[in-house]
Amino acid sequence: GGDVERFAETVDDYRAQMYRVAESEIAATIRELLADDARAVIPTDVPSEWVDGITTVPDDGLSVEELDAVDAVITGCRVGIAATGTIVLDAGEAQGRRALTLVPDHHICIVRAEQVVDTVPQAFAVLDATRPLTFISGPSATSDIELNRVEGVHGPRRLDVLIVG
Repeated sequence: GGDVERFAETVDDYRAQMYRVAESEIAATIRELLADDARAVIPTDVPSEWVDGITTVPDDGLSVEELDAVDAVITGCRVGIAATGTIVLDAGEAQGRRALTLVPDHHICIVRAEQVVDTVPQAFAVLDATRPLTFISGPSATSDIELNRVEGVHGPRRLDVLIVG
């Protein structure tokens, strides 16, 4: 495992919100992050205990319009990189397809402490380059020619990261 404290710090540097939680606190923390009437899309293999008490919409091939109509997406990840605060998804278990993390305006990502590595080369050592990889370093943002920051152009405006363990 990598340096989880450094990962938390670098995630925070990217304007994402970071929460340290126990396994038993995942659903309660997610409920606190969502409005009472919020609907969250989830990959079909997200553990049910992650979303207990949350109104969910399982992704069974939802259209872009249907994904845009939900309030958030809840996923796991493949690896977190401490040096860069980057989360990598590879469409594996509890991650779903790429569109899930690019269309909804709020992404809640669960990262287990043992999934954190220290460096980018260490991340590539555990990743399969033939899988669809999505690298996420904070909420989506870009700057215009006058260097005005604009959030949400290429993905979620809000990223919440729950580090478990």
